[in-house]
Order: sequence, then C-alpha cells, then structure tokens
Amino acid sequence: MNKIFRLYALPCVFLLSLAAAGAAKPDGDMALLDTLDRGMWQLRPTGGSVPTSKICLGKSDSLTQIQHSGLACEQYVVRSSPNSLTVSYSCEGHGQGLTIIRKETNRIIHIQSQGIRNNAPFSFSAEGRKTGPC
Repeated sequence: MNKIFRLYALPCVFLLSLAAAGAAKPDGDMALLDTLDRGMWQLRPTGGSVPTSKICLGKSDSLTQIQHSGLACEQYVVRSSPNSLTVSYSCEGHGQGLTIIRKETNRIIHIQSQGIRNNAPFSFSAEGRKTGPC
C-alpha cells in the first residue's frame, strides 16, 4: 500500500504545486505598455456618440484604469502577450475594473474596459491613436 501511495502521491503533489503557482501569480508582465509611443493620445469610443477624449501617455499604466485615473489601485495582470494585455484592478473605496488592451501598432491600440466606479457599472470600448507630443 505504501508503494502505491508514493506512486500516485508524487505526481499529485507536483500537479497541485503547479496549480497553486498559477493561482498565486504575482503582478505579471506589462511590457506591452512600454512599447507604445509616448505623447498625446486620442481615445475615440466605438459604437456610440460619446465625444473623443485625450490622454497624455507618460505613465503607461494610466491606460489600464481610465475610469479610475489618478487613483492608486492594485493591479493584477491576468494575461500578457506581445500584442495583448488583460489587467484586473481594484481601487479601495472607489471600485474595480478589467481592461483589455490590444496593440495594432506602437501608435494604435484598442481598449475594452468594464467594472464599477462610484457604485455604478461602466463598460466601454475605444480606439486609441497617438496624435503628437503632450
């Protein structure tokens, strides 16, 4: 019985440790944001009559929490690749969100974000284009 236990226990412990490592993933790689050109960006909402807005891209993580800009929020990278980034964030007392950024080029991105801000839900999609210096 002891031999059988060791035979099955070791692979199970290994698989459980892999699962725990994946679940306890620390803040991941936000390198995609570092590849974007710095300067003034125009955000044009898709699928609505909302006017465009502008954002000066200096600190690149401002794109991950547009609805909570200026707040110190805890961010967690859910998924990261060379052309896509998914970030979940939580701003204590102000809400939380999930943002997906897809890079077309260093000057064109697509953003989808949804969450809660000041106890109200939000959801938006926008195209971002670099327009010039800040």
